Amino acid sequence: MSLNLTKPICFFDLETTGINITSDRVVEISILKVFPNGNKESKTWLVNPEMPIPAEVSAIHGVTDERVANEPTFKQLAPEINAMIKDADLAGFNSNRFDIPLLAEEMLRADLDFDMKGRVAVDVQTIFHKMEQRTLSAAYKFYCDKSLENAHTAEADTLATYEVLKAQVERYDELENDTKFLAEFSSRRRFADFAGFISFNKENQEVFSFGKHKGKLVTEVLDKEPGYFGWLLNADFPLYTKKVLTAIKLRALNNKF
Repeated sequence: MSLNLTKPICFFDLETTGINITSDRVVEISILKVFPNGNKESKTWLVNPEMPIPAEVSAIHGVTDERVANEPTFKQLAPEINAMIKDADLAGFNSNRFDIPLLAEEMLRADLDFDMKGRVAVDVQTIFHKMEQRTLSAAYKFYCDKSLENAHTAEADTLATYEVLKAQVERYDELENDTKFLAEFSSRRRFADFAGFISFNKENQEVFSFGKHKGKLVTEVLDKEPGYFGWLLNADFPLYTKKVLTAIKLRALNNKF
């Protein structure tokens, strides 16, 4: 079967130096772009992270310092990557909690704006966990009856994720073949930022989801405690979280005039 698409969707996977969204870097990225007419475009890049890759991490994905020593940095690749994904929805395996937040950080470090306005994100892992509670290799075996060769390489994981989503839509009657539905189904708690420091309350207002101001309106905290905004901008928070906070503060200021 084919996915019912209203716009292109980019399945992607990142291999990285670690799992810290703020401090770790991409070492490999693979993108499979699927168009509404069924056409596909794919690209895989090795990336020089400009930092050592821990040996225990290389043992998992096979990307070593030697392999990426002469590869371009993410900043050099960012315009090409952005051109491929900018008009598309996004999809991945655990992408809502890891790949998209880390991609956003890399894009912002490369001085390219990144947000999800006008597009949705489908997390195949969330759909899988809601339905079966397994891993990508198990999902590939369960849904596609195939063994995942070269697991933890970006290209293999990306292609497997694409095949698993198609099989999920075909298998479950309750899953609509619609990208927006799949994005909503695969989402968890709604957050204003990717890292989950700012969430929405029942009135769809931004509230802090951590620390001493947990549950409080962001606008009220920033108004009553101006120094807190400066502390947040200088602290070790993701760049995208800082971007969202700045936008909220500017919106509040504009509303006063």
